[in-house]
Amino acid sequence: MTGSTQDNRRKQYSLMRSILDYGMGALILLFGVFFLLSERFGFNFDMEPFFKYFFGILCIVYGGWRIYRGYQKNYYS
Repeated sequence: MTGSTQDNRRKQYSLMRSILDYGMGALILLFGVFFLLSERFGFNFDMEPFFKYFFGILCIVYGGWRIYRGYQKNYYS
């Protein structure tokens, strides 16, 4: 394989991973927002409010990190 072909594969892989990170990050982030605002939407979960809010905040932080990782595109270090 030539260097150019390998560079193209790395760029394609990096683009694919960044799109995946953007999509999954947005989905997880929205899931966290949903958990935080679930009472306003009329959903009542049978769990303690502390755990519901903790899980919602955890989802927001992890979703934000996935979006940041997709923005950085640093998959080969």
